[in-house]
Amino acid sequence: MLTGKQKRFLRSKAHHLSPIFQVGKGGVNENMLKQITEALEARELMKVTVLQNCEEDKDVIADQLVEGTKAELVQIIGNIIVLYKESKENKQLSLPR
Repeated sequence: MLTGKQKRFLRSKAHHLSPIFQVGKGGVNENMLKQITEALEARELMKVTVLQNCEEDKDVIADQLVEGTKAELVQIIGNIIVLYKESKENKQLSLPR
């Protein structure tokens, strides 16, 4: 689990990122989870947008993404979900203790 200090650090790092994935009407599916997992391995930190036409609540979507990708939820702000997962091969961020 991330500490408050680590979440603050990650939020500041995520601030300038653009969302890479969008969750729309179809919700979260296996293929999307696979792609997001690969993107997290490459980047560690990313944003996902929940579109207006998505039938699920953004909190439910966030839970599905966290469960499916084994990532940490950094924050949900508006319709944007920020995810973090430490990369095995491609470590870029070093979290404060």
